Amino acid sequence: MIKGQSKLSNFRLAQQIGYEFKQPELLQLALTHRSVSHKHNYERLEFLGDSLLGMMIAHYLYHAYPYENEGRLTRMRATLVRQEALGKIANDLKLSQYMIMSTGELKSGGHHRESILADTVEAIIGAIYLDCADLEVLKKIVLKWYTPYFSHIEPTDQLKDPKSRLQEYLQAHKKPLPVYEVTDIQGDAPNQHFRVVCKVEDFPITQGEGNSRRFAEQSAAAEILKLLEQKTA
Repeated sequence: MIKGQSKLSNFRLAQQIGYEFKQPELLQLALTHRSVSHKHNYERLEFLGDSLLGMMIAHYLYHAYPYENEGRLTRMRATLVRQEALGKIANDLKLSQYMIMSTGELKSGGHHRESILADTVEAIIGAIYLDCADLEVLKKIVLKWYTPYFSHIEPTDQLKDPKSRLQEYLQAHKKPLPVYEVTDIQGDAPNQHFRVVCKVEDFPITQGEGNSRRFAEQSAAAEILKLLEQKTA
């Protein structure tokens, strides 16, 4: 959605999330992209939710895998909280239907962009915590979202970020390395927001965004990797 949420859509989203907000304005804020407002958007909630999510997943893994060492647990946690995993959860919750963003961002496909959806999941986590002020309630909700994915998580020594994976793929196939270009920087340091495009030979230009140039580049690289998976499927 662009302008806002109806009561019916809020009710439907609450059912999908598994939580009914006492302060619905927190949910509204968690769904609001910075293209609507530079001051009133999901980014502060995302900051909070990111920290809460890491802690809850670490707590779950600590008890679920009592014989794994710290290094392996760290990699498992990273797998579960990275953008791709959060993007899947966002799709499960059908968040793209509820995003509040500008017409331009909507037309550019922002409501389907994995990086934005992942940020929104974290923002909703932060919003739920502020609304209920109960970590146990929040944990039950979030772990329920993750239930379909816990059975697939395995300790791995091969977890790599999207930029590294893309570079290794291109090098292995003797293709030119990707070119990253910053197309937009909004805000003032240290609260800047970056948009970056990634150019790879024989592929469409992809876009990513994040609170640092590195995160934006990772996001753009992840979009190329998705295209590669589709091409080789």
